[in-house]
Amino acid sequence: MNIAILFGGSSFEHEISIVSAITMKKVLKKSTLTYIFVSANREFYLIDTDKINSKLFSSGEYKTRKKLTLKNGGFFIDGMFGSKDVDFDVALNLIHGRDGEDGKIASMMEFFNIPFISPRMEASALSYNKLYTKFLADSLGVKTVEYEYLSKNDERKITMPYPVIIKPVRLGSSIGVSIVKNEGEFDYALDVAFEFDTDVIIEPFIEGVKEFNQAGAYTNDWELSIVEEPQKEEFLDFEKKYMDFSRDSQVLEADISKELKDKIQDSFKKIYNPLFKGSIMRCDFFVVDDEVLLNEINPIPGSMANYLFPDFEGMINRLFKNLPNEQNIIVNYDYIHSIQSAKGKV
Repeated sequence: MNIAILFGGSSFEHEISIVSAITMKKVLKKSTLTYIFVSANREFYLIDTDKINSKLFSSGEYKTRKKLTLKNGGFFIDGMFGSKDVDFDVALNLIHGRDGEDGKIASMMEFFNIPFISPRMEASALSYNKLYTKFLADSLGVKTVEYEYLSKNDERKITMPYPVIIKPVRLGSSIGVSIVKNEGEFDYALDVAFEFDTDVIIEPFIEGVKEFNQAGAYTNDWELSIVEEPQKEEFLDFEKKYMDFSRDSQVLEADISKELKDKIQDSFKKIYNPLFKGSIMRCDFFVVDDEVLLNEINPIPGSMANYLFPDFEGMINRLFKNLPNEQNIIVNYDYIHSIQSAKGKV
């Protein structure tokens, strides 16, 4: 199978996407990989798979590579004697943050009729925004961590007791996230968050909370990963998560009861099906007093959470064969013809 890896994008998580994309070379060993880089200026470049490395992008050398245009049916190299299409079977969206997770890439792939693995537009919009994620989970009967919401121009007051954790609404990888232990730290933490986003959510910081990660996809059946209990200190900061994006070897399964595992997986299925069909996503859960609470949805997890699956490459293949398809709408102009006939015009 030939997989086009889409990565980069106009995003605060641009560099993390590059790390995730390079990791795929170690993971998808049986597949042919075609790398398509999206620059910060939202230009497409074809990157040589054999020569891909992080310096290629940090140095700006990628600009010497072939530039691509996006048209109906795929990506094309335009030349003096016409256009040549870039051959691949399916595009794997590995753009973290804006562009990749907010629905822009999904919309373009659907508009130009390109098979792709990623959340579709509606799923992207709801999972990219942490506030909308709360609304989605509530509508599905999945409990979440309690929260308060503040916009940049709102009065800077909250009712929940300290310590709290402040998160920009539209960012991942712990960018702009702060733990606030008292009122004196609150304004500064908000200033940090508002450098990245106009809106934040504030949640109680639960010391020593048990956290579990569950990833999965629906192919022709459920393919759920192991449940992981991530090792962390106070919380998974940017540097720790950045390193996690390069993981390519399997991790150990969490030592939990079957009852707790079933609760976590049931919550995951409620969130995934049917909105996230066509994607591989990961949900992060907290367990407080034996109650499973959704913390976050990761619609495009680092390195696609490959390290949680026993047969990640096989799952990619099976997912490709079972992607959701848009309804084929046939426009035959019967209505306009009927109006023209009624008016005596042909």
